[in-house]
Parts: sequence; structure tokens; C-alpha cells
Amino acid sequence: MNLNKKIATRDAFGEEILALGKENPNIYVVDADIGKSCKTTKFAESLPGQHVNVGIAEQSAAGLAAGLATCGKIPFVVTYAVFGSLRMCEMIRQEICYPELNAKIACSHGGLTPANDGASHQCIEDMGVLRTLPNMTIIMPADYYSALKLVREAAELDGPCYLRFTRDAIPVIYDQYTEFEIGKAHLLKEGKDIAIIANGDTVNIAYQAAENLEQQGYSVRLLDMHTIKPLDVEAVRNCVKDIGKIITIEDHNILNGLGSAVCEVASDMGQGIVKRIGVLDQFGQSAPYERLLEMNGITKENLVNTALQLLS
Repeated sequence: MNLNKKIATRDAFGEEILALGKENPNIYVVDADIGKSCKTTKFAESLPGQHVNVGIAEQSAAGLAAGLATCGKIPFVVTYAVFGSLRMCEMIRQEICYPELNAKIACSHGGLTPANDGASHQCIEDMGVLRTLPNMTIIMPADYYSALKLVREAAELDGPCYLRFTRDAIPVIYDQYTEFEIGKAHLLKEGKDIAIIANGDTVNIAYQAAENLEQQGYSVRLLDMHTIKPLDVEAVRNCVKDIGKIITIEDHNILNGLGSAVCEVASDMGQGIVKRIGVLDQFGQSAPYERLLEMNGITKENLVNTALQLLS
């Protein structure tokens, strides 16, 4: 683990989608005129026959992807998260999820990482909106290496999938040998006093908080819940049964994201305490990424303090 090394997960997507396209001629990229930001320009240059740029027409991109999927292709619609989840939502529902087509929505600029781009580009609702759609799989990798692996897994998955990547560089947590499985949480630490469940760019914050708590003598179970749909219900149930005290942390609206998904499991079980840390149901501002996290309490310090309150 090297938390000092930082790479945006959108960079990993750009590398892996090019590798996949070279291996499989059925892999297509459908761009919405922001390939430079979403890291698909090398794909377009290297594989022009497998690349379509529809322009600033995200809804058309979804329809085109659906058409490609009916012809046996594996299209990845590539745009910003705010456009790929909200502007395209009806088309994703009607044309991709309802017929359960093998089309992927791969979005950069997820959560607060667009930072200085302002509230219009900071998509804090995407995973919550799309996880309500039947047949949809929702994934947010925690770092560069997990993004490489999970993009490849998504390409092999038969069915609709939403992949969320960061604009900003985030710490590297894993290495090239770490394996991931869609729908299965990745266990980073085993513990018995408190459980922390994180995803995406908050996993490194959770890891630092867990290290701090361990230095204070507490045993922490830390899960990277990279897939929030289908959620690894067994992993959550085990946290509830074995520990009973859970904190979720996410770069997403506190409503209907990872925290809500975990609360649903605990509620069905009728036991356990879940504290949620995330975007406090408010729009962002134009500010540095770290400042935006701080404004919402998505920090190591708040996570440690929340854990200590639960443990007391």
C-alpha cells in the first residue's frame, strides 16, 4: 500500500478500455465529446472502427449503445457522471435496463472530485439514482489498480453496468496482484470492535482512520464495498452479527448510496447500529476537493471521532 502515490481512477479506465478493445473487437466506446477528460482519446486513435463520438448528445449515446448491444457488441458509453446518470437516466432505464442489454455506462468526475469545476459537475446522486433501476450493477473502484481489475470484470459481466471514476488523483491502495469480484466486498482489515465500510475515494480515508483506531487499541474490520449493487449482503450481515457497530463512509449523497444500502440490511435484520458519513444532502461548491470533503465531514478525524463515540 502506497498512500503517497496518487492516480485518478479515470486514468486506469482509459488504459484498461484500450487494452480490452485491442483484445476484443466487440468492445466499443461511445463518447459524448469529452474523450480527453474521460481518457478515451488513445482508444479513438488506436481503434477508430470501434469508436463513435455522438457529440454533446448523451441520450443519443445511450440509444446507440443499446443498438450496438443488440448486435452483440459490448459498448461503453463514456461521459461525466452528472450526464451519464441524470441526463441519460430515462434512456438507461427504458433502452438498456428494461431489456437487460449488455451496455456499460463508464463515468469520470464522480462525487466531489470535480472540485473546482463547481456544483454543476459534482455528481453526488448518481449511484443512488441508478441503483433503483432493476438489472443495473453499480461499481466504484477505490484506486488505480482496483479500477483496472473492475473495468475488466465489468466487460466480462453480461448486463447493464455503471462504473464511477474520479477526476482527481487519489491514493493507491492495492497492487497489480490484488483480485476483485463484482458483488463481493474486499476485506482490507479483520477486526471485532467496529466495522467500517467504504467505497471509492473514501477507502483511503477509512484505512487511515482504521490505522489510527488500531493505534488506540481497537480492532477494526474494514471493507471496500466497491459494488453497491448487488451489495455483498453476506458481508454486511456478518458485520452486524459479529460486531453490531458499523460506520459507512462515501463520496456521495448520504441518501440512497452505500450508507442507505447497508442500513437496509441492518433494518431487515432488526439489529445493529449504523452511522453514515457522506455528502450531507447538499450541493457542492467551487473549492478544493479536500475542502469539500471537510465541509461534509468526510475526513479521517470525523470518522475516528464517530467510531470512538460508538465504542464508548
